[in-house]
Amino acid sequence: MSNVKMSVIVPVFNEQDYISATLDSIFNQNFEDYEIIVVDDGSTDDTLKIIEEKFADSDIAHKIIHQKNSGVSAARNKGINEANGEYIVFVDGDDYLLTNHLSELYNSDYDFSLIQMIKKDNEKLSNPHVYDVDEIKAKDFIKLELGMEVPFNFVQLSYKTDIIRKNNLRFREDISYGEDSDFALRALILGDSIKISNEITYYYIQHQESLINTSKLKRFDFIPVLEDLAEFFRELSHPDLVQLIYNSRIPRAIFGNMNYFFYNDYDYDEVIEKMRELDLFNKLANFKGDKKFELKIKLFLFNPKLYYILWKKFKNSI
Repeated sequence: MSNVKMSVIVPVFNEQDYISATLDSIFNQNFEDYEIIVVDDGSTDDTLKIIEEKFADSDIAHKIIHQKNSGVSAARNKGINEANGEYIVFVDGDDYLLTNHLSELYNSDYDFSLIQMIKKDNEKLSNPHVYDVDEIKAKDFIKLELGMEVPFNFVQLSYKTDIIRKNNLRFREDISYGEDSDFALRALILGDSIKISNEITYYYIQHQESLINTSKLKRFDFIPVLEDLAEFFRELSHPDLVQLIYNSRIPRAIFGNMNYFFYNDYDYDEVIEKMRELDLFNKLANFKGDKKFELKIKLFLFNPKLYYILWKKFKNSI
């Protein structure tokens, strides 16, 4: 039996410069029936002290959990285990919410609800996506995500707790990139519909240190995660989603991450060697879809070095 309508799970690790503002934004919601579960993943700075001081002056239902450093997936999973809400919402410890975040995400007639998110990099803001529908079948949304037709981050959703619990869904603790998308897509296929709001209520803050932490060649490790996801969909008898993963999502992930490395001046030979090691050239060739994108892939596969040279010269137009 749920005790509250929503559980807000906040994993933190060394967030002393940001966690106060994050918690303030959660405290200031115009929605009343919720709890906050903060899981400190072995912080070595003043994060835990700040958290305890913030909650000392708050009457909002909460749990503060401290665990040895085990990674963000383990922290989120601990939060899931402790959640009492009808729905679960995830907030990262350096982001912040607008006051209507939870009220937009609580819709008791749906398995999931979705709001819009903006990425904030210093004073630069991303453009939000605008949907022309106010609800969508979860499988149809998955198809849009696998075709990379809509921007998506797992924190945009509220998740019905019963779906997560009954299916024993958890974040994979054996991977360090793509575990959030993997969790969201597995949850979605096990539900029915998503209520969609075009309200922008979540601000995803990009810090230089977080960019550095996610810019390693491990971004390519998302490919086997997608292959595992394809097998999950196959077992649930969704061959159309399996095909989309192999013919769209995987090639797009490979190409997008490759260009990311080129843009950030990674060594060409190091990137190409990693791609050969993971057999990414053959997986790129499986792409079927947008002809312009397909032409870029063919140019790269025909002569990777030539593509690299042209990309560096004309990267704003290629």
